[in-house]
Amino acid sequence: MPSTATRCNPAIESPVDAWFEVVGASDSLVQPVVRGLGERGVQLCSRDPVADRPRNGVVVFAGSAAAAADSIHAVADGGSERILALAANGGELGDDSWGLLRAGASDVLSWCDAESSARQVAERLRRWQTIDELVECAHVQEFLVGESPAWRAVLRDAVEVARFTEAAVLITGESGTGKERVAQLIHELDPRPNKRRLVVLDCSTVVPSLSGSEFFGHEKGAFTGASAAREGAFELAHGSTLFLDEVGELPAPLQAELLRVIQEGTFKRVGSNTWRKSSFRLICATNRDLADEQAKGAFRNDFYYRIAGCTLHLPSLRERREDILPLFHHFFREAHPEGRPPELEDAVRELLVSRPYPGNVRDLRSLALRIVHRYLGAGVVSVGDIPDCERPAPAPQRTPWRDGDFAHSIRRAVAQGATPAEIAAAAADVASVAARG
Repeated sequence: MPSTATRCNPAIESPVDAWFEVVGASDSLVQPVVRGLGERGVQLCSRDPVADRPRNGVVVFAGSAAAAADSIHAVADGGSERILALAANGGELGDDSWGLLRAGASDVLSWCDAESSARQVAERLRRWQTIDELVECAHVQEFLVGESPAWRAVLRDAVEVARFTEAAVLITGESGTGKERVAQLIHELDPRPNKRRLVVLDCSTVVPSLSGSEFFGHEKGAFTGASAAREGAFELAHGSTLFLDEVGELPAPLQAELLRVIQEGTFKRVGSNTWRKSSFRLICATNRDLADEQAKGAFRNDFYYRIAGCTLHLPSLRERREDILPLFHHFFREAHPEGRPPELEDAVRELLVSRPYPGNVRDLRSLALRIVHRYLGAGVVSVGDIPDCERPAPAPQRTPWRDGDFAHSIRRAVAQGATPAEIAAAAADVASVAARG
């Protein structure tokens, strides 16, 4: 099977499309910008608020950065567009740059020397377009489903660090958010040639007494039971990518042992005096708060800075609820590939969107599979397809002493021996009904 890099391979030097907006800049300042970018292959057009292409654009401004910030804030769409704020009159922007970023700009540049400025702006726009084309390719969209701004931002960052850097990557997020899937995508998009498959090691399963063998490998006879030489994770990952899952579970002494390999790329097998070399990209993942672990002394600062060349934080499913239904249909289609994903009854749709998912995407996938097992294979997914344990609980029954009269309800509650908590709940309920009436 061809790699993601082969299936999703936009032409890096292809023409760049970008929308263009002017704030307070005169024509004499704007025209050199338009001309210079055109010579660099940037095709500018007016921004169409209805169309979703091109996604990325340039806001050219002169004078007040505050006016430019207002304009950027008005068009920024939760991060789904990338906006370059360009000061056409050159000069230093100082703290105004931070205000423009807070307003929604992705970068801020000044137009000084026409040649170098045009090249810098064009390269930035070309990078963004290349990233978007990779994010939108069919394989990535099927592999990591979601169109919410929060998820799209993660995919953009993952694609950028994979394709354009060799940095170590730390992926954080709650359990079930897709950390290993993102690691796999970074590995596939890494452009290094002839790389082998992703090497995965779950640090939570490493037995301390055998950790040296797991990471560094061992020679025959190195210890009791070592009947043959064995390659460790670092050796297996040479020329490829090593994914250390649950890296937050590593004890501090073992973190110190791993530092040399991560820093220098050299190690010794257990039972050997020979130094070996390994060149690999390192990706780590954890659901722990490593800043808190560092403060407690459980996670070494030097180790953290070595593994966190770039940090990607994956949002929980409650932070990307607009992705729940697309993900459900994706999992349904995986388990029931014979036909198109069926329509959902309104009650089912409401249940899926409103239900809590403590296990995040993994939890949703489990629910989708249980629904598939009950589905008859035709028609809509109905409430009868929902497993019993997933059905909403009935609304609490009205207690016999509650009625529409506030004071009367309280007196009857006291007379019938209701608890203070029951009385408080009933009082709040009656007051709420009265307020609505």
